[in-house]
Amino acid sequence: MTTFKNLKNPIRLGNKTLKNRIVFGAHTANMSENGLPGKRHQAYYEERAIGGAAMIVVEPMPVHAAAVLTRGNFLPNNDAVIPHFKKITTACKRHDCVMIQQLYHVGQHGDADLSYHANWSPSGGNSYHDSDGSHVMSTTEIEDTIESFALAALRCKKAGFDGVEVWAQYHSLLDQFWSPWSNQREDEWGGSLLNRLRLSDRIFNTIRNLCGDDFIIGFSVSEYDSAPNVLTLSEQLEIIAYHDQKHQFDYISCTRGGYMDYDRLMPTFVHAENLAIDFSEAVKDVVKNALVTAENHIRTPQNADYAIGFGACDLVSIVRGQIADPHWVHKALSERDEDIRGCISCNQMCWGRRSRDYWISCLVNPTAGREFETGGDRFNQTEQAKNILIIGAGPAGLECARSAAERGHNVTLCEASNELGGQFRLAGLAPRRGQITDLLNWYQRQLNRLNVNVYYNTYMESNDVSQFEPDSVILATGSVPRENGLQRWRMDVDKLPGFEHGNIFSPEDVFRKQARIDGDVIVVDEGGNWRGLGTAWQLAKNGHNVTIVTPDAYVGKELTRTSADFPIRKQLAKLGVKFKVESVIQHWTGDSADVRSLLDSSVETITASAIVFATTNIALNDIELDLRKQQRPYKTFSIGDCVAPRQAPYAFYDGRMMGLKL
Repeated sequence: MTTFKNLKNPIRLGNKTLKNRIVFGAHTANMSENGLPGKRHQAYYEERAIGGAAMIVVEPMPVHAAAVLTRGNFLPNNDAVIPHFKKITTACKRHDCVMIQQLYHVGQHGDADLSYHANWSPSGGNSYHDSDGSHVMSTTEIEDTIESFALAALRCKKAGFDGVEVWAQYHSLLDQFWSPWSNQREDEWGGSLLNRLRLSDRIFNTIRNLCGDDFIIGFSVSEYDSAPNVLTLSEQLEIIAYHDQKHQFDYISCTRGGYMDYDRLMPTFVHAENLAIDFSEAVKDVVKNALVTAENHIRTPQNADYAIGFGACDLVSIVRGQIADPHWVHKALSERDEDIRGCISCNQMCWGRRSRDYWISCLVNPTAGREFETGGDRFNQTEQAKNILIIGAGPAGLECARSAAERGHNVTLCEASNELGGQFRLAGLAPRRGQITDLLNWYQRQLNRLNVNVYYNTYMESNDVSQFEPDSVILATGSVPRENGLQRWRMDVDKLPGFEHGNIFSPEDVFRKQARIDGDVIVVDEGGNWRGLGTAWQLAKNGHNVTIVTPDAYVGKELTRTSADFPIRKQLAKLGVKFKVESVIQHWTGDSADVRSLLDSSVETITASAIVFATTNIALNDIELDLRKQQRPYKTFSIGDCVAPRQAPYAFYDGRMMGLKL
């Protein structure tokens, strides 16, 4: 338990006082309904206001039709949004939360699939979001854009927002005008630095003149030092100092990454934490009038408090942390930081769902985005406490046990092994996946707090159930690897030809240290996700020569939506891992495999001492099948992988929903 004195201190921002230093920063929740915020959107933000955030920056409003990026964007240039946003600001302000809305224009980096509008840019640069080019803006179109920013800000004011945040991150439109690389104009909007700053200068002044001195104006910027030809740090600091000297913004939010540096926008666990602290510290050195907010991969209260304490920033934006635990702030500031359910930096259901153009959720918090349906991350007490027996302590069983106990039920959890977590714990043994272990330790603390009876090393059979005298039995027995080397794209066989030669393992065998592998190894990865690639990483890290064979067109296909695919391929390449894509194993001899191309049916023989099959598991539902044959006085339900093998988010979801239903 820690007292985070720096996070607790109130601070003045414009004409408002923030009750603490923690912001729920802007991000695309993608929850609009026909361009309007609805019940889902309102409940999502209000839950974080209830949870203690001092300021919420609501997701970006595209200021113009050329700025639309996602299906879930709000209607641009349309007063119809005002009454709907008014409901959100009113609800959140009841909890002493300052409300800001971000205004954005992506410029050349648009998405025609959704906007059906040409991308606009200073000089016709290419999109780094898709493969389209862009339209060179005329002077009239630039003036229209300035007016669009100002009118969008006025709508925000009418909707009850305390201010707006002007977005200049990721090499967006403002940044495109600043950079000589993307701004090659020869008129008054290009050339000299003052000309290149003319757009942002005019936007700030027009918003201030239209909305008044009491209206907060924020400013968001990002550094992307790994991309060539963009602004250097010193050039960015000069731009920031210019606007700050003119008192054009009240706070500035600093992050790292951009459209040309994509995997650092919302970094997964592959990246170090506190990714932009050095940038915010540099900005704070040149900013004399505005507050500085640090964002990007600041996960813990300890890191946030330290960043403020040593002077790197005035405020800290915690986004994924407050998606994972909407009451992050209250828990941290009431010395209950050990009760915070930590984000595991996976991006699977936040950025991963958003990248597929769904509304966002969370792997570890399945009620994220469903607050209006479930009552948020809070629990109503049951009218009648029941005896609940849960068999299996993987993600589904753990979340069901916690949720049912929070509601007042008497819960018993039986686990066949000597630890919580099931296969999820094994995933936490992969390189850089320690946050999974942290989450399981959190579950251990919660079950202790809630007096859940946990029995370890207790393998349950159907005849063992009645001794617990349950009212309901929840089967969460998970899944197990297939034992026949079956590949999804070898539909011509029912097991791997040559399977009898042995030396065939699963990722579970590797992380349980049950796989005896002495030399080169082939990892057959059909999922394109961390199960196979984390296994390959671990084996290569341990000195094995690894070849990944995948039926996909590239390694890490399913990780593309989390923006983690490039970093993991880069890491694997550094370790010497070889890739064989669009291929399957044709035959196994025990010391070599014939690898067949799905493109031209050519075969290559690869020498290896073992094969690890990262393929889809099968449900472990023996006890369910046995119980079906019995007459029993209790209700039986199945959740998680024993229903159908899936990824972890759906197991956590099953557990939460079952816990709420009991």
